[in-house]
Amino acid sequence: MMAEKMIKELLASVGIGVNGPSPQDIRVLDERFYRRVLRDKSLGLGESYMDGWWTCPRIDEMIARIIRLRRKDRVAVGLRHLPALLGTLLRNPQSRRRARIVAERHYDLGNDFFGAFLDPYRQYSCAFYAAQDFSLEEAQLAKMDLICRKLELREGDRLLDIGCGWGGLAKFAAEHYGCRVTGVNISREQLDFARGFCAGLPVDFVECDYRALHGTYDKIVSIGMFEHVGRRNYRTFMEVAHRCLKPDGVFLLHTIGGNHATARCDPWITDYIFPNGYLPSPAQTTRAAEPFFVLEDMHNLGPHYDPTLMAWNARFQEAWPRFRQTYGDRFKRMWEYYLLACAGAFRARNIQLWQLQMTRRGSARPQPWSRQSTPRAVLEKYATR
Repeated sequence: MMAEKMIKELLASVGIGVNGPSPQDIRVLDERFYRRVLRDKSLGLGESYMDGWWTCPRIDEMIARIIRLRRKDRVAVGLRHLPALLGTLLRNPQSRRRARIVAERHYDLGNDFFGAFLDPYRQYSCAFYAAQDFSLEEAQLAKMDLICRKLELREGDRLLDIGCGWGGLAKFAAEHYGCRVTGVNISREQLDFARGFCAGLPVDFVECDYRALHGTYDKIVSIGMFEHVGRRNYRTFMEVAHRCLKPDGVFLLHTIGGNHATARCDPWITDYIFPNGYLPSPAQTTRAAEPFFVLEDMHNLGPHYDPTLMAWNARFQEAWPRFRQTYGDRFKRMWEYYLLACAGAFRARNIQLWQLQMTRRGSARPQPWSRQSTPRAVLEKYATR
């Protein structure tokens, strides 16, 4: 009874009822829910949803309200995860030996599965809703074009894509900017798809750890991969990018990040979605880059991830009947909780998406283009007032 009272009071303080009529209200289906959440905190909340102990019409809004309570640090990690927390402090969870774990458990789930809810270029990262009425396809095209323009891609450029996913950006850059691309990945499922997807284009794919990279490139990009690098390896990652970038080149890093440094990622996300993941803070990222790069621009696209995740979830729900027999209903609850909880976290501005545009220190090149300049017609309009 004490656990139930405490959880209900906590939820009520942010406008979430239990068995109420509002979309953000929780409907408790198993009374063990209360003790489990009180004991295991965010891990218990996610696991009990996977087990069917509660439901909610708008998980995204429920999570956003809980995070806005600003008590997240008090309820994030239970005693059950203390050994794992100590492990992250004492060892390197993202060593070369452990790097493939996330590829095997997440990215290799199946190309057909991811293709069912992603856009045709299979962009599994934040889209750019430059206009509110953009479709997911349009927003992902806008994201890729924004990245290519920030890189100042030119015909004949050699572009290195670290963590190239299914090869979508490589295909887009080769098709529309005329550059030659080398994509690097450790997910064999993704690489198998990417090679067929980019057949006939000047694109090569290499299966290797980023730490083994060599060669020289005009431009370097990394999208949605830095979250798997780990704080012990940030400087190494920047060293690799520096040695592979031409003196007058441009490096674009696109990464989810936290507002401040933490000991580890959310326990539920770590256990079920992204093993060994870690969200860098701005200070951690720029500190690692300081010896090598000039930070030309830092652009926060965080608010665009909320509609991206909501679009993915809508498509996932529509496609689910095709995958029920393969993955099972507990997987469905896990996956929808992941997409909707992350949407809520971005909505609450608890996590962000940064694009960092960098050049090598000592570069003689002019500052690269980063933001869209004001059209001359607008300036002329102001001048006539």
